[in-house]
Amino acid sequence: MPGLYLEEFTIGQVFRHSLRKTVTESDNVLFSVMTLNPQPLHIDFDFAAKTEWGKPLVNSLFTLGLMIGISVNDITVGTTVANLGMKETVFPNPVFHGDTIRVETTVVSARDSKSKPDRGIVEFEHRAYNQNDVLVARCVRQAMMWKKPA
Repeated sequence: MPGLYLEEFTIGQVFRHSLRKTVTESDNVLFSVMTLNPQPLHIDFDFAAKTEWGKPLVNSLFTLGLMIGISVNDITVGTTVANLGMKETVFPNPVFHGDTIRVETTVVSARDSKSKPDRGIVEFEHRAYNQNDVLVARCVRQAMMWKKPA
């Protein structure tokens, strides 16, 4: 697995993830329907046309999941024990159908677990940008990560 172990993270380390995704209408509508979110701002083109945006907004929870998902292959696939939490999650600009999202991740902190010697906690700051380099999402995530096997 290409994920990194606790000892392989350095505070301040930046990952510019090469995986990108163009968000489609299907992504947005399917995610909204699957999560039982009937917000017309996401799924009703007529309603959305009458808002300040003039078109549907992509569901922000889809954007959050996509942002973190894009980071997985480069840093945590196979080496994460669990997500512990997310904080400072913001969506400073909207995502629309057709936007292409890219992500950068910075390691904020890394430490050994106080109760389990085979793992530790890494804090990541994820940032998602659209094709115009406009910040569309940001969050700080704490993940419990395995240490290198002995």
